[in-house]
Parts: sequence; structure tokens; C-alpha cells
Amino acid sequence: MKIALKTDIGQKRSNNQDYVNKFVNKGGQTLIVLADGMGGHKAGHIASQVTVTDLGRAWVSTEFTEGDWEPIRSWLLETIQVENQKIFEMGQTEDYQGMGTTIEALALVGNYAIFAHVGDSRVGLVREGIYHQLTSDHSLVNALVKAGQLTAEEAQTHPQRNIITQSVGQSQPLDIDLAIQELFPGDYLLVNSDGLTNLVSNEVITRIITDELSLEGKAELLVNEANFAGGLDNITVALVQVGGEVA
Repeated sequence: MKIALKTDIGQKRSNNQDYVNKFVNKGGQTLIVLADGMGGHKAGHIASQVTVTDLGRAWVSTEFTEGDWEPIRSWLLETIQVENQKIFEMGQTEDYQGMGTTIEALALVGNYAIFAHVGDSRVGLVREGIYHQLTSDHSLVNALVKAGQLTAEEAQTHPQRNIITQSVGQSQPLDIDLAIQELFPGDYLLVNSDGLTNLVSNEVITRIITDELSLEGKAELLVNEANFAGGLDNITVALVQVGGEVA
């Protein structure tokens, strides 16, 4: 597999509260962690960076190999819950009051992706020219859509579309979404903050990902497309191409 990471401040924000990185453990398995922080000017950046770095530091010391699906699922649940408590406690201090972050933690294990999801960042799969959203936003508008009180189109422009219902740093234990996705040659995985998908349609995302560009070029063009559309938020993507070795 090949991996490209890209983050950008966007056109309207004064700092970048998104953070993304990849980590390889002792068994040679890769973990991608993407976080979109929230809170004060400083706090959101700290929440996302600390969360990504803590998960990465914990991952690199593990020895999981290709067959360890269930141990990895348990590890994701336990590690993110511990991080939730840490960020919550940090958020009780004056400097970091009320901070939190979304998280997408995606382990590439053999020909499978095992991922954990909290918030409104997303994991998507592009297969044979079709985009499939693999996560469901933990957001107020998505809850209203599920309840039949909003259409998906209305949710796109709803004034409260940025309100999320779960984040790392909350007082209560998280209800983490976990899933496993089998991967095939030619597949692409896209992990992104909402700064991309709030402004760029799934059709445009798919067109860019399936274009004849390098993986780094695809990631950069996705970010550029969100900036062309206004760049209202920070924009972060992690793009995985299935086939070959992890770059």
C-alpha cells in the first residue's frame, strides 16, 4: 500500500487545528490517525496533536501482526477511551478549557482496514469509480437526518451542521464506532476532516482520486479543490492506495 498525507490551514482560519500522521508498529503494521480539534485558539490544536501523538506512540510499541484483528479492535477501543479521559482532564484547566477532537484511527492489517471513528471526520472507500462513505457522522444534523427531520441536502447547508455529538475529551465514555473493511487491488481509502467533505462533493472527490496523478498529487488536488470552494475550515486528507508496499 502507498500512503499520502496532506493538511492545510484553509482560507479563513488563523491556525490549523487538524493533525494527521502515520505510525508503524513492531510487527510492521501501519496506523493512520487523523484528528480535527476544537476549542479555543490554542486548545483545538493541542487536543488534535496530543491525541494523534499519544495513539501513535502507543501503537509503535505494539507487536500486532496481520492475523491480530480482535486484539487490534480491543486495543483501539481501550486506547481511545484512555485518551478521551486524558483530553477531558486537560480540558478542565484554564488554558485548554473545553477542548476536544474528532478521531479517525485506521490500522492497515494485511488486506484489511480496521478503523475507529468518533466525530464528523470521515473514512471513505473508492472502489471501481464509486465513493462509499464507511463512517456515519456523530453530528446533530446527521441525527436529524436519521430521524427523518432533515434531508441530506438540507443537512449540507444547515446552520448547526458543525455541531458534533461525540468527541474525544468529553466527560462520559465514548461510544466508538468500529469496523473492518476488506481491501482489493485498485481500492483507495480516504480519511479526511470535514473541511474537505463540507465543500467538495463525493463525485468530485471520486474524479480526483481516479485521475491519472501520483498519490501525492491526488491528495494535494483534493485539498486545493476545498480551497477553491472557499477553504472555510482546515483541510486534511490521508489517502491510501491498495497495491504495492506501504510508503
